[in-house]
Amino acid sequence: MTNLKKTAIAVGVAQLVLMASGAALAQTAPAAKTTGDDKTVTVIVSDQRGALESAQNIKKNADEILDSVVADDIGKLPDRSVTEVLQRMPGVTIDRTMNRVDPQQGVGDGIAHFAAEGTGVSIRGLGSGQVRSEFNGRDSFSANGGRSLSFEDVPPELMAGVDVYKNPSAEQIEGGIGGLVNLRTALPFDSKGRKFALSTDVSGSSLRKKVSPPSLSGLYSDRWETELGQIGLLIDLAHSKIASQSDSMSISPYVSRNDLVAGDNKMRWVTPGASWGSNTYERTRDGLYGALQWKRGDLMSYVTFLRSKYQMHTGENSFFVGTNPATLSVDPGAVFDDRGALVTGTLRDTTNSGVGFGTGLGFGTDARSSGRDSDTRDVSWSGTWRASNAWTFKADLQHVQAKTEGYDNTIGLGGWVPSQTVNLGGSVPSFTFDKAAQDFLADPSHYYWGFTQVHKDVATAKMNTARIDAKFTFDSPVLNDLRFGLRATERSSLTQSTHDSEWTQITQGWAVGPNSWQPLAQFAGLGDPRFAGNTSLYKFNNFFGGTAPMPASVIVPDMGLTGSLDAIAKLHGYFTTLCTEANATGRTNDCSWSLPPYGNATGLNEQHERTQAAYAQLRFNFEKAPYPIDGNVGVRVVRTNPESVGFTLFDPPKKPLLPGVPDIPASSQKQSFENVYTKVLPSLNLRMKVSDELQFRAALSRGMSRPDFYQLQAYTTLSMDVKTHTPPGENQQPVVDSISYTGNLRGNTALKPVMANNIDLTAEYYFGRASSATLGVFSKYLKDLVIGQTTVYPLQDVAGKTYDFMVSGPVNGMDARVSGLEAGFQTYFDKLPGLWSGIGVSGNYTYIDSSTTYHAPVTGTWCTPKDTLQANQVRNLQGCDTDGRVFGNMPLSGMSRNSLNAALLYDKGPLSMRLAYSWRGKYLQSTNAYGTAGGDGIDRNPASPNQGNAYSVNYGLPTWGGAYGQVDFGFQYKITDNLRMGAQVGNLTNQVYKQYMQQQIGMKLRAAFYTGRSFGAQLNYSF
Repeated sequence: MTNLKKTAIAVGVAQLVLMASGAALAQTAPAAKTTGDDKTVTVIVSDQRGALESAQNIKKNADEILDSVVADDIGKLPDRSVTEVLQRMPGVTIDRTMNRVDPQQGVGDGIAHFAAEGTGVSIRGLGSGQVRSEFNGRDSFSANGGRSLSFEDVPPELMAGVDVYKNPSAEQIEGGIGGLVNLRTALPFDSKGRKFALSTDVSGSSLRKKVSPPSLSGLYSDRWETELGQIGLLIDLAHSKIASQSDSMSISPYVSRNDLVAGDNKMRWVTPGASWGSNTYERTRDGLYGALQWKRGDLMSYVTFLRSKYQMHTGENSFFVGTNPATLSVDPGAVFDDRGALVTGTLRDTTNSGVGFGTGLGFGTDARSSGRDSDTRDVSWSGTWRASNAWTFKADLQHVQAKTEGYDNTIGLGGWVPSQTVNLGGSVPSFTFDKAAQDFLADPSHYYWGFTQVHKDVATAKMNTARIDAKFTFDSPVLNDLRFGLRATERSSLTQSTHDSEWTQITQGWAVGPNSWQPLAQFAGLGDPRFAGNTSLYKFNNFFGGTAPMPASVIVPDMGLTGSLDAIAKLHGYFTTLCTEANATGRTNDCSWSLPPYGNATGLNEQHERTQAAYAQLRFNFEKAPYPIDGNVGVRVVRTNPESVGFTLFDPPKKPLLPGVPDIPASSQKQSFENVYTKVLPSLNLRMKVSDELQFRAALSRGMSRPDFYQLQAYTTLSMDVKTHTPPGENQQPVVDSISYTGNLRGNTALKPVMANNIDLTAEYYFGRASSATLGVFSKYLKDLVIGQTTVYPLQDVAGKTYDFMVSGPVNGMDARVSGLEAGFQTYFDKLPGLWSGIGVSGNYTYIDSSTTYHAPVTGTWCTPKDTLQANQVRNLQGCDTDGRVFGNMPLSGMSRNSLNAALLYDKGPLSMRLAYSWRGKYLQSTNAYGTAGGDGIDRNPASPNQGNAYSVNYGLPTWGGAYGQVDFGFQYKITDNLRMGAQVGNLTNQVYKQYMQQQIGMKLRAAFYTGRSFGAQLNYSF
C-alpha cells in the first residue's frame, strides 16, 4: 500500500512538472478533440444506435481485426457486467460455473456451483492463459494465479468501451493467442467541455425475492484553457450490489451392476446418490477512476488511476446421498431405459450402517459460507512529444497492484436414511421420500456431526512497467510510418493458502467401530445431550421456482457456525471427547486437532518474472492500386525470465522401518528455479478496399501465451503408502504387503510458453449507419499446450538406490489446431414507415472445430488395473468410465462448436429497446473434475485381476457444460434531454443451466442450476 501511494505521488509530481515545463516550451494551443492516441479515439455517444454505429466505425477503421462494444453514454455499457458484455461478441463465450483459475483459490469444487454473472471468458474456444486483458492498452490482471483479469470483478460503469482483438499486431503487448480484451476508459479531452452524469438503479431476482440496495455511479469531466496549456480532469465513481439465489440438483456417476434385478444378470447402470441445495449470492462492486490530462503545443501527457474492488459472499445449505454402489439395491418394479440406465426406482442399502444409527443410504447435510474480496489498482502515466513533422515519441509508466482474499468453510452432518425414490426421466429429475423417511429426516436424533472444511487463501500480485515508443512518419505515397519501441516489466505473484488438510472429520463411519484401530466407539450424535443444538430444520421452499418437487426438509448446522473458527474448534472438541473415552478402553489414538495450516510451505506459491520486449512495425498504403491496399508488417522480440520459489516435500514413515521398506531421507528444502526463453513474433495485417462499403482483410501472425503463474508453482509432495498385516498369534511382527510411491506436482517450473501460428481472412460490408455484414475465417496452430500428465519423480534412498514416485502435474504435452468462422450482421430498417423505422436487428454466429495431437502417445481402452502410470495417464487425458473403459477423442476444453447472438432492437424518438438472445453449444469442462471423478467404480476389464471388485476403478468422467441460451430484455426512455429511465429483465424465459457427464450409456445429466429471472430499474441524469 505504501509503495502504491509513493508511486501514485511520483507520477502525479511528474505530470505537474511536465505541465510546468510545457509553459516555457510552447504557446497556448487550441482545444484538442482527441486523446492523442492515433490508434483508437474514444467517441461519446448518447443512444443505443449511436453506440452501434461508433463500434462499427472502430471495427471498420482499425489496423487489425477486432470487434468492439461502445457505451451508449459515458459509463453505460449495455449489460450489468463486463463478462456479460463480452459474451455477446463474435467468438467470445463464458462459463456459467464458479471455476477459479488457480486451484489454490478454492477447495476444488467450483465446477459444481453456478456463477450468477458468468466466469471464464474464452475467445475462439481458448480460455484461461490464452486471453490477455488490458486497461487502455496496458497490461492488467487480477491476483487470481493467472495472467488476466477476472472480468466479473470490473465495474462496467467505468468503461467507455470494450475492444476484442482477434489477431494483434507487433506493437501490441504479447501474451494472448486466443485474443486480447482491451477495456477502455474515457479521458477528459474526449468531451468538448464539461460533462456530468449520475445514475442509480435497483435490482432483484425472482428466486431470491430480495431487492438490493440502490447502486450509484457518477462522472464529472471538464477541461480548461490555462497559462500552462489545456488541462482536463475526469473523475468516475461506481458502486453496485446484487443479491440472487440459485438452486441446484446433481446426480452421482452411474455404476454398472449385473445383479440388480433378481434372476437377471443383464448389465444395469445405477446412480448411488444425488444432492441438491440452495445457494444465496451477494456481490458488491466498487470502482474509482480518475484522469488528469494536459496538452500544450507539441507536448501531451495524462495520468490515470483506476481501482476496482469486488466483494462476494455466498451461503449454502444442501443435502447429499451417497452409498457404496456395489451394495446398493433397487426395489422390484424399477424401470431402466434401453441402454440399461435406471429411470425410476426406489433405492436402498441394507448393508450400510453406523453404530447406533441402523442401516440405509448414507446421507449428509451441510451449511457452507464462502466469500472473496478482490482489489486491483492501476496507476499509469503517459507522455507524448511531437518533436517534428516526422518524429513522435511516447513514454509510458505503469504500476499495477492486485490482491484477493478468499474463504470457504463448511460444516456437515451425517446419517442413514432407509430409502429414496428417484425419477431421472424428466427434464429436471426428482428425488423423493415417503412419509416415514420424511419424518425420519426431520428428526435431529438421526444425525451426527460429520466433518468440517476450512479454507483460506490470500494472493497478491504486482507489476511495474516502463515503455518507450517512437514513430517516424514518411513523406511518401506508399510508406505511412515506422513504429518501434521497447518495453520492460517486473512482476511478482504470491499465493498463500490452506491445503491438503482442509477437510477433517468430526465423526465418520470409518472412524467409529469396535475395532481397536478405530479412534471412536460412537458418533457425536445430535441425540446425545452433549452434542445437541446448533442446528435447525431447513425447508427448500420454492425449489427451482416451483418447477421441481420440493425436497424433504432436513436438519442442517446453523449457518453462523461457518463464520467462526472458535465454533469449528468446539465441534472438533466432540471428536476429542469421544476419542479420549475410547482410549480409556485401551485404544491409543491421537485425539488432538488443529486448524488447517496456513502460510506454510504446503500452501505457498511465489513467482517472479522479468520481461523485455522490442518491436518494429511498418505501416504502408498503396492508394494508387486498382483496389487500395494498406496494412502493417512487424516483428516483436520478447525475452522472458521467470523464477519460482517452492519446496519438494517428502515425509518418510516413522522409524524403525519394517523390513523391505526403503530408507529414503526426508525432504523439505526451499528451492528456487529459474528459466529464460526468447521468442520472435512476426505479424502481417493487410486490408484491401474494394469500395467505400466493401473491404477485405488478411492477417498472419505468430503469438505466444506464457504459462499461468499457478502452473509454474515449484511445489511437489511425495509420499510412501506402506500397507501391512499382522499374522495371527502372539508376538507376531507386521509384514509388508505393498508399498506405493505417489505424489503431486502443483506446477512445473520448466513449462514453456504456448506458441501459435494464426491466419485470419475477413470480408466486411458496411452499407449504412450502424449497418454491416461481416464474415471471417480463421485457423490457429497451437504448439506445447499445457495438459495434466502422470510421470515419475525419482528419489534415492541412503544406499543410492532410485525409487520412482508416480506424480501428476502440468506439462507441455499437446499440440492442436483450432479453425472456424465468424459471421455478423446488423442494420436498422430506416425505410419502413413511421414508428416501424426504429426497428433494427443484430446478430453473430461462430463455428469452431479443433483437433489435438499428444506429444507422447496416449493409448489404451482401459484405465485398469488402477493405480498404474498408464491407467492414470489415459484417465486424465481421455476420460475413463466407472467400469474402467476409456472414452478417447476428447476435444479442447472450453470450446463450443457453435455459438450465436441475436438481438431485436428499437430506437425511435425517446425510446430505445433491446431483446437479446445469447446461446452457446455444449462444451467440455473437464475430464477429471470434482463430482465426476472417484475411486468407487467396478472394474469390468476382463484382463484385470480386479474384475468385478468394488472400488477397483479410479475413474474420471468427461464433464460437459450443456447447451445454454438466455433471453434478456432492456429499455431506456428519454424523459428529457438530460434525464433517462430504464429497466431490464435477465433470463426472461427462465432457463435452467445443465451439466452432463459422459458415460457409455450416453450423456447423462450431472447437474441442473436454476436462478430465475433478474430485474433492474435505472434512472440516469447527465448534462
